[in-house]
Parts: sequence; C-alpha cells; structure tokens
Amino acid sequence: MGKTVLGIDVGGSATKIVGFRDIGGKQELIAPQYVHANDPLTSIYGAFGKFTMENGLALNDIERVMMTGVGSTFAEKPLYEGLDCRVVPEFDSVGRGGLYLSGLDEAIVVSMGTGTALIYAKRRQNNDVKIEYLGGTGVGGGTLIGLSRLMLGVDTVEHIEQLAKEGDLGNIDLRIGDMSRKNLHPDMNLELTASNFGKLNDLADKNDIALGIANLVGETIGMLSVFAARSYGLDRVVLTGNLTTLAPIRRVFEILERTFHIHFIIPENAQYGTVIGAALGNI
Repeated sequence: MGKTVLGIDVGGSATKIVGFRDIGGKQELIAPQYVHANDPLTSIYGAFGKFTMENGLALNDIERVMMTGVGSTFAEKPLYEGLDCRVVPEFDSVGRGGLYLSGLDEAIVVSMGTGTALIYAKRRQNNDVKIEYLGGTGVGGGTLIGLSRLMLGVDTVEHIEQLAKEGDLGNIDLRIGDMSRKNLHPDMNLELTASNFGKLNDLADKNDIALGIANLVGETIGMLSVFAARSYGLDRVVLTGNLTTLAPIRRVFEILERTFHIHFIIPENAQYGTVIGAALGNI
C-alpha cells in the first residue's frame, strides 16, 4: 500500500480534512471529516488528530499535507517535524474538486461557503486543470445564519431548515406570477422572484421568513451561476460547499434549472469539494 496525501481546508467556521490513499497506482478516497473549533490552529490539529486516529494512519504513512482555505495562513510551519506541508490556492482547490466530484472536464464550479466563489475549470490534455476565478458574492452561508439570527433569533442551519420546511413564500416574495397571468417571455417562469421580501405582510411567520431568507441566498447564488455559465457557453454548473445539503437551497436550483436550462450538479460529497481539490493538488 502506498502513501497517503491529506487535504485540509481551514474555513471560517469549520475545518475539513480528507485523504487519498495510493493503492496499486490508483487513488482511493478516504471518507472526509470536519471539526469545529474556536481558532484555526486548534481546528487544524484537531482535524489532523481525529482523522489519522480513526483511519489508522501514522505520520510515516503520510506523504504530504495540502492545506487551503482562509485559515491555512495560520499554519506557517509544518504540523510535525519532517512532515511535508504545503499551502494550495483555494480557488484552484475549488475547481479541481468540482471537476473530480462531477466527472466533468469543463464546468463552472461554485463554492457555497460563508460567502460564495465562482470558478471556471477546464481539464487539459496533460490532466492539469485551467482555473479562472470569476468573482463571487458575500451572500452565502454567513448571510443565511446572520439574517436568521437577526430576524428569527435562531442561528443553526438545522433549525433554519426545520422552520423553512413549513414556510410559504407567498407571504414573503413578490413573484412574476403575482404581477402577470402568463409568461411574457419564453424563458420566463411565473415561479421566479421579482423581488425578495417584496411581498412581506403581517401574515408572515417564522417559517415563512426562514424560507424567504434561504430563497434569497439561493437565488442570488443561482443567478450569478447562470450568468457565468452562459458567458462561457456552458450548460453545466457544479455546486459545492455546505449549503448544498440544505433542502430549501436545493429547491431553488431545481426551479432555476427548469427555467434557464442550466444543469446544476450536486455531486456526492459536494460539501467537501474544496478540501478534495486541495488533496488532488499534486496528484
């Protein structure tokens, strides 16, 4: 059995870790994990210790550690003496991880974390990946949590999702169907939002507001993704990051897919796309 390469993504709220084990020249993915901690260094060492212990890895089993994310700059020295540790650009990791998880050779890859980043990624003949950072938005998971804390007094994704399950957007958003009885354009969909929170009324309860916040976040990210895909003549967008696990967010992309004919792909392990891409950096 060959050596193992670890990837560590030190994010704003959690640290994720994954491994690729060389078995007969093929790279086998070791199930990703994540940990929460109050500071980046604590979370890095916590993730490393938990992952190596649960997967029976000793230091001499590890070929190198590839770190990425906003908190990776706090690890200025190798985690342990003699251990090869490298920092990988986050946007490169997003692109590589998105292509790997989706099996595509070219796509717009969207990382939906605390904020949102959009990447154009294309696999070249030498298996290298061309990466272009297209920009992003501050609207993301942080927006979802922050607005929910302010407006609802809740600040966990699980609670927000539970509330949104019983929500009615008809009490929150002004939609095309509220202003027109029929589509005025072939690409128009009466379900599309004309104004987020533009129909907020006294009947709206916590469930409606939770769904409205999730819808605002999802639509903002979704429409930016549509614009990016169209600018490259693509019909495939790969979604990664923690927001991919939320039902009300996924519902938004289902509606946008039907309207704009852009296929939104949420692959298995989508929430670990960036850390997987980091581990693949030199493979």
